[in-house]
This record gives sequence, structure tokens and C-alpha cells, in this order.
Amino acid sequence: MSVESSVSVSGGTLVTGEAPPRIDLLRIAQWISPGSRVLDLGCADGRLLAYLQQTRQVRGAGVEIDDNQVIAAVRRGVRVIQQNLEDGLALFDDAQFDTVVLSQTLQSMRHTEHILREMARVARYGIVSFPNFGYWPHGWSILAGHMPVNDQMPYQWYDTPNIHLCTLRDFQSLAARLGLKITDLAAFRGEHEIRYLRGWRSMLAVYRFESPAAGARS
Repeated sequence: MSVESSVSVSGGTLVTGEAPPRIDLLRIAQWISPGSRVLDLGCADGRLLAYLQQTRQVRGAGVEIDDNQVIAAVRRGVRVIQQNLEDGLALFDDAQFDTVVLSQTLQSMRHTEHILREMARVARYGIVSFPNFGYWPHGWSILAGHMPVNDQMPYQWYDTPNIHLCTLRDFQSLAARLGLKITDLAAFRGEHEIRYLRGWRSMLAVYRFESPAAGARS
């Protein structure tokens, strides 16, 4: 079943006076080709898709479960499908999109392998970002007897939505096992990009990977 006609949009504007996208979202935007088809999973208020529609003329759709976030995204001119990501992406056809994005949501997914496989099924490229549990101050927190709490992971252990924390090497190992070819990596601490010792010095990792089926589709 093709749903492209029901989810493709053009145009889209940023809300007047709002802050520009975060540095990690700007990097994601650089990895997306102008005019391509984009699916944003857990799109929240639609800020990334609205920016992509405005600056790169993408044809995009978002998936979001929260009522208030869906309303905010629609107000930005973003087409949104209200759905729980844990239910999978059966709504979408194989290779329906060029790029699928999962920004700072992977760590809260219960079925991590399944969502990554589904991303590789519906798009040629996948982009994921997540907090880096290998960030060196986390080790000091654990040695002091406490789970880490910081700007990137601001929750206490008892109320955190983050159930699958990992390091950069952990993700790379999983990607290799799933046959996902990593093409790009960016790492950040706040608004600064980290270019060396990223596994220790970064708080947020952003990966771009190519679907194992991409060669067969070419």
C-alpha cells in the first residue's frame, strides 16, 4: 500500500521568531538531499521537518504519538501521522522514502533491532541520534554510586524514558550485525562538535547508515 500521496507535503515554514534548529539537527539536514522524500520518526513539534521543507524542499511526513506535539507540528505545516512507533512501520512500503530519521528516540524504544530493520526497509538511508553513555563523566557518576544526570540525560533513574542506553561502539556493533553500512558520524557536546576521542568526549552521537538493500534497489 502506497501512502505517499497522503503524507507528502511541500512548503512549510518555521515559526516567526523561534530559535534556529539545534546543531545536531543542522547536521542531519546536511545529510539529506534537496527534494528527497523524508520520514521523521518521533517528529515531536515538527521543527526538523519544517526546516527541511523550507531549506531543502523535501517531501516529508512525521510520525508522532503525543497530541500536543502533533498539533504543534501541523501548525508548522508538517503532515503528521499519529502512531506509536512501537507498533512498527507497516503503514509504509519498502523503499518509500529516501531518508528516515529517528532523532534522540532510539534509547527509549523497547524493540531497538526491529525499528532499525524497519528504517532500513522503508528508506535507503537512516539517520539516528542518541545520548552517548560512554561520555567520560558518566563513569565518575557511577563510581560515586549514582546514575548520570546531565543536560542530555536529565532524568532520574526512576522516571527516565531511556531504557536502552549505549555507547558509540555498542551502536556500531549492532549496526554491523544488522548489515547497516555506517556512512557518516557526528558527535556533539552541547553546541560544540567533537572531532576526536568522540567515544569519551561527546554527549550525543548522530549516525547515518545505508540500508543493506540499497544496492539491490539501485
